[in-house]
This record gives sequence, structure tokens and C-alpha cells, in this order.
Amino acid sequence: MNKKLGYAVAIAIALAAPFVVYPVFLMKVLCFALFACAFNLLIGFTGLLSFGHAAFFGMAGYITGHALKVMGLPFELGILAGIAVAALIGLIMGSLAIRRQGIYFTMITLALAQMLYFVCLQAKFTGGEDGLQGVPRGRLLGTVDLGSDMTMYYVVLAIFIVGFALIVRTVHSPFGQVLKAIKENEPRAISLGYDTDRYKLLAFVLSASLAGLAGATKTVVLGFETLTDVHWSMSGLVVLMTLVGGLGTLVGPIVGAILIIALENKLGDFGNWLAALTSIEWFRSIGESVTIVTGFIFIVCVLAFRRGIVGEIGALFKRGSSAPSSSH
Repeated sequence: MNKKLGYAVAIAIALAAPFVVYPVFLMKVLCFALFACAFNLLIGFTGLLSFGHAAFFGMAGYITGHALKVMGLPFELGILAGIAVAALIGLIMGSLAIRRQGIYFTMITLALAQMLYFVCLQAKFTGGEDGLQGVPRGRLLGTVDLGSDMTMYYVVLAIFIVGFALIVRTVHSPFGQVLKAIKENEPRAISLGYDTDRYKLLAFVLSASLAGLAGATKTVVLGFETLTDVHWSMSGLVVLMTLVGGLGTLVGPIVGAILIIALENKLGDFGNWLAALTSIEWFRSIGESVTIVTGFIFIVCVLAFRRGIVGEIGALFKRGSSAPSSSH
């Protein structure tokens, strides 16, 4: 019941948010939050560390952008095209990667994603180093004009809620329980008769599809797609978001995404405010050092909050609730 109340409050805040905060910033946060949740489904609940999720995120963005701008497809078909390509890449990459475990699995996903990065660098339809510019938002169901940031925000919010609900349903389904069993003890899951490779591949493709949905939506929101989204550093960024927020928790990646994207976009403003307040001009340069600040936060989380922000808060509540019963 508490969780349902929490989700209801979160949705209410999200519905009111664009009247207070810049809608494009909020849409960017929602896209990255969905991306982090998709990644967390794989690492947090299946125990597979992929370092190639930028491939699904960025490639779906390119396909959707190309479908909308060049092919003139409607909004819905453009998004679906991006998801379909991300799922296909996920199927190919997953089929090759799940043959290995641990660090070898991670390195295969990284190598394959980097191959895709060089394809995007050379391909004509991506625009190479210039990227894909001027992607139109189009109309929802052929009637609702998505040119308005407020209208687009509520569409993105709906996409995020559907994606997040799918992840929650997956985690709590019998399929999700098998994934958790694979993460905890794969040999035991095999001994119980489960085809673990098939389950891992399904989880990989589902994670890739949701990452593709996030990337496709982000391209429509911002109106462009660049090589940054297919670079390995984007895979590193989503790992950071998930670890900072809380690995293996449903809400953790959302919190991590909000924190990291807010730092990237608002750190310069915060530095200017500090400089005006303290008259120390050095603070104005903080915005240029965002990677140092995020790195520092990551180190603090690894040393002090190993479960991530949400994981530590959850553990704190558990300790608090169990203390009276144990003393009794």
C-alpha cells in the first residue's frame, strides 16, 4: 500500500513539474531515467553487466530521427522503428555475449558496441560527426501537435510510465523471479531445469528494447542525434546513474538519473550563484568540471553508500522497523 501511495505522489509531482521546471530538461531526465531503469533490469535483477547499452540507446535515436526526418513516418511508427532496431541489435549482441560470463560478457558487449559506434561514424544516414539535425516532432496519432513543449512533456511522461510499469511487472512476474534466481545462483537455476541462457537472452533483448525506447524518445524531444549517444562513455554514464541511485532497486536508477542529469545541466548555474553569494570567482568554473564532480559523487557512493542512495535509505528503514521487534 505504501508503494502505491509513493507512486501516486510521484505521478502527481511529475504532472505538476513542468509548471515549475523547464519542460525540456524534465523530458531529458525522464528519457535517461527510463534508460537507467532498462539497464538496471539487466544488471540489478539478472546480474549481467553490459557495457554496450549506448548501442541500443543511440542507434534507436538515429533510426527514429531518420524515419521521422527523411522517410516522413509518423511519430508512433518512428518510435517503433527505433525500438525494433534496438531489439534486433540486442538479440544479435546478446546471442554472442551470453556465451561468456563475468568480465568476458562485459568486454564482448563493449567491443560490439564500439563496432557499432564506428559504423555510425562512417554511415551517411547518421550524418557522421555532424550528427542528425532538425528531427521533427510530428503529431501524435496524426492530430495532437507535439511542437509544444508542454504537450510533448506529457507524452514523454506517459511513455516513461508505461516503460517503468513494464519493468515493475517483469520483475514481479515468474519470469522475473527466475532472473533473480540466475543472479543469485545460476548453477542451481540450471539444476532446477531452467534454460538460463534463454532467460538471459530474453532479459537482454527486453532491456535493449526499453533502452531503445528511451533513446528514440530523447531524439524526438531534442530534435537531433549525435555520436555522443553511441559512444562508450554513454554506457559508463548509465552505469554511474544506476550505481549512485541504487543497484537492484526499482526507483534507484530514476534517482541516479535525476542527480546526474541535474548536475550536468545545472552545475554551472549553481556555480554562478555561489560566486555571486561568496564573491569567489573560482566557483564560476565549476560548470566546466562536471565530470570531476560526478566522479567525486561516484567515489563517495562507492565508499559510503554501497547500496546506492535508495538502497541505503531502504536498508535504514528496514533496520528501524526491525529494531523494536528484536528488542521485544
